[in-house]
Amino acid sequence: MSILNSRNSHRPSLNAIFAFIGISAVAGILVAVSVTPAVAVTGMAAQTAIGAFDGLPSYLQIGTLDQRSTIYAKQGNQQVPIATFYAQNRQDVSYNDIAKVVRDAAIDTEDPTFYTEGGINISGTIRGALSTGLGSNVSGGSSITQQYVKNVLVQQCDAQYINNGSGGPVTAAQQASYQTCYANASGVTVDRKLKEMRYAIGINKTYTKQQVLTGYFNITGFGGQVYGIQAAAEYYFNTTAKNLNLVQAATLVAILNNPSNLRIDQPANAANGSANGYKLTLARRDYVLKRMLAVGSITAAEEKAAIATPITPQITPVQTGCAAAAAYNAAYFCSYVESTILQNPAFGATAADRMALFNQGGLNIYTTLDLGLQTAAQNAINAYIPAYDPKLDLGSSNVSMEVGTGRVVTMVQNTTYNDTATATQGQTAINYNTDMNYGGSQGFQTGSSFKAFDLAAWLQAGYSLNDVINATTHNYTNADFTNSCYAMGNTPWPVSNDEGTGATMTVLQATEASVNTAFTKMAERLDLCNILNDAKSLGVHLANPNGSWVQTPSLILGTNYIAPLTMATAYAGLANNGITCTPVAIDKVVNGAGKSLPVPQTTCTQGIAGPVANGVVWALQHVLTNGTATSANPNDGVPIMGKTGTTDNSLENWLVTSTTKVATATWVGNVQGSVPLRSQTFKNVNGGNVKFAIAKPILKAIDAQYGGTNFTAPPNSMIYGGPGDPLYVAPTPTATPTPTPTSTPNPTSGPGVPGLPVGPGNGGTPAPKPGNGGATG
Repeated sequence: MSILNSRNSHRPSLNAIFAFIGISAVAGILVAVSVTPAVAVTGMAAQTAIGAFDGLPSYLQIGTLDQRSTIYAKQGNQQVPIATFYAQNRQDVSYNDIAKVVRDAAIDTEDPTFYTEGGINISGTIRGALSTGLGSNVSGGSSITQQYVKNVLVQQCDAQYINNGSGGPVTAAQQASYQTCYANASGVTVDRKLKEMRYAIGINKTYTKQQVLTGYFNITGFGGQVYGIQAAAEYYFNTTAKNLNLVQAATLVAILNNPSNLRIDQPANAANGSANGYKLTLARRDYVLKRMLAVGSITAAEEKAAIATPITPQITPVQTGCAAAAAYNAAYFCSYVESTILQNPAFGATAADRMALFNQGGLNIYTTLDLGLQTAAQNAINAYIPAYDPKLDLGSSNVSMEVGTGRVVTMVQNTTYNDTATATQGQTAINYNTDMNYGGSQGFQTGSSFKAFDLAAWLQAGYSLNDVINATTHNYTNADFTNSCYAMGNTPWPVSNDEGTGATMTVLQATEASVNTAFTKMAERLDLCNILNDAKSLGVHLANPNGSWVQTPSLILGTNYIAPLTMATAYAGLANNGITCTPVAIDKVVNGAGKSLPVPQTTCTQGIAGPVANGVVWALQHVLTNGTATSANPNDGVPIMGKTGTTDNSLENWLVTSTTKVATATWVGNVQGSVPLRSQTFKNVNGGNVKFAIAKPILKAIDAQYGGTNFTAPPNSMIYGGPGDPLYVAPTPTATPTPTPTSTPNPTSGPGVPGLPVGPGNGGTPAPKPGNGGATG
């Protein structure tokens, strides 16, 4: 039965008054005992009361407070914070990082006997009891230690509520559980007050006064999502807890009395203000100053000057989420990092664990992003592609990753990041560079950039780049091809070329000019299953994990939907002698306690044989020097290889490249819809070629920073063929002419095919082959 049992809550019984005063007296005795063990306690009633009170739990588990997590990227040698995440905006600070003036303000106002009491302010407790007995709520009289206990218990409820919501919407039962928890932690009942007092005594025995005061300042709320003195100093006054002045300190301590009504970032709280504004807050602040004067922490002159100073907040919000990273052109990369943390088991066994760690764990997340290169990449896209085009749903992206490490160093796109329901034209949260699970995109058809994997299967089958192909056939059926993994039927399949016409040519020439009919004829000799498996071995996968592979012959021309990051990963594997390394975006994570946490590591595997990869790279170098991508070549002395890609009607356009240091994927296309890009012009550049204009400055910036070395040369047999090549034609022996004194050998062409570099059995200087002026394919 409740002690406060009365028919009229405004006229409590004497029993209620004396009962609560008696409880307070017991608490006072216990405090005396805990502080001064020599005090004699006599009397059966007192001993019985003490025994009952002592039976309450005294140990309070003080867990780690919610801390805001911060994502960093590198600008030169500096780590730059680009985004912050929090359920509660809090940043713990040490005792010495809390200004003495704010410590004095809190103690003088809230608990003047803090340093001498045993965890409970006895006079305050009795005063609160009398207030309750006379009809007020059970309130008042709480020491700083008791306030700390209450905040710890409330924090535990908040953590439970946040974690319950991590896996989806909070249920009615979870909401009810939270309300019960909160009532038990902060409700106006005698039972709760007794437990709070018992916990406070236990805290006082376990921790030093400095530790208690520091914990109090770090946990307490200052209105809204602002928790702790450091976050409050930053938010309300754009300073630090260490640098708070007297007026600022007194104002923040004033807010503690009633954060909802006294916070100074709400116009409603200033509506009834005086000349100084924030009338209620001002009155409480001045009370704090008077208490500081009474205790002797400040002089009369300081008090007078402070009272004459108006409240002038300098509200400095700490934006939560990736939208803040837009200031560094890094919002989409930030989103990729966030998705990595929330999905990777390295950061917790369950989704709720990972969400709690991310939003509450005070993580410092150091990423792979290079802000200098990021800016160069964003500027390159912005120079040609607008965030919104009324003529089509236009998208463009670029992503770059280190060869051999998987570290993602750029990730940009043309749109503005907005993950709210109010996104307008030119705004989206969908990340064009990543898979659906890491940004919502279903990927894009890759066009001829997929031909790199056709070449890998061709070379693996024993063919060479010097083999001659008749590329004049345009009409096929699925039955003309072999696929040991999939039954394709007998559907007709007409094939056309994006550029030029089919003819008899070498595989190298077909690669340079990206001739579809040549690659189709090559595929007739291969197992399509092997082509797809080679791509998968290099890390290629569908952007949509629930999607189905196109396994009919059109796959060889890039009809599957793949993310740019995936294509960059595969090309990095080719440049790395066939060793593919999975992408990573996080270098290091340090938690709020300064401990480094495990992070996802790149996994490197031998996708295809090194010599095969080297042969593919050798061919793809010619695309940048003598083929469809010559206009994108930086011509800075760094060896580079790559492949263009254009889908039917030029709806999607690609350029995927790699040096020995960094691979990139640049995409421009229709996010939705079917407007031919070649029908569009962007800053006087045709839509079919704008990918080159975008990519070139990015490649220059990357090369200037990373450089590059020569690629590993493939075996001569892969270039020129040999007896093991099913299409190899041995050179016809010719009689060596007898030299005469007047003739000097000066061959201008050799027996090899024009356009093929000199090699064994292909002596002489190849005839020059006209470039394609950046034509796509």
